[in-house]
Amino acid sequence: MKVIVLDRDGVINHDSDAYIKSAEEWQPIDGSLDAISRLNHAGYIVVVASNQSGLARGYFDIEALTAMHKKMDDLLATIGGRVDAVFYCPHGPDDGCSCRKPKPGMLLEIGQRFNVPLGELVFIGDSIADIKTARNVLAKSILVRTGKGAKAEKILKSTNEEPVPVFDDLASAVTALLQE
Repeated sequence: MKVIVLDRDGVINHDSDAYIKSAEEWQPIDGSLDAISRLNHAGYIVVVASNQSGLARGYFDIEALTAMHKKMDDLLATIGGRVDAVFYCPHGPDDGCSCRKPKPGMLLEIGQRFNVPLGELVFIGDSIADIKTARNVLAKSILVRTGKGAKAEKILKSTNEEPVPVFDDLASAVTALLQE
């Protein structure tokens, strides 16, 4: 079973420093939904793993988050795509949970739920936290330049850590992944 994990804000949809707080604010990045559909048709299980501290901060409630994910699901359904599961951390940065990226809690749960070794997961994200999360469980990580990705790429280039494949957006990352 091939499982690919996607960060949400900045990878699938446009991100905002003011947080995405409603379905109306949730807007897909060009090509991202088609990329998810292509993964589905190639036999991948597609899972979202996203920090959603806006819940803890009171910027939006669970109903608003559910509406955002319903919008994503509905848009995907129109093009023959789907997200198989959404995992999110509702906690704030100081809550000390084990699920907030870069801690590995969500990926551990995904591995368990889908019965896939963590080293076989592919995690596509747009932040240093996403890369660290993947590295914490020895999963393959891919960085996209959308969202916070361009800034993360500069930070990664300034370190001596193992390089990470970098692509302009989810669509180009998926194209490369499917050509492997």
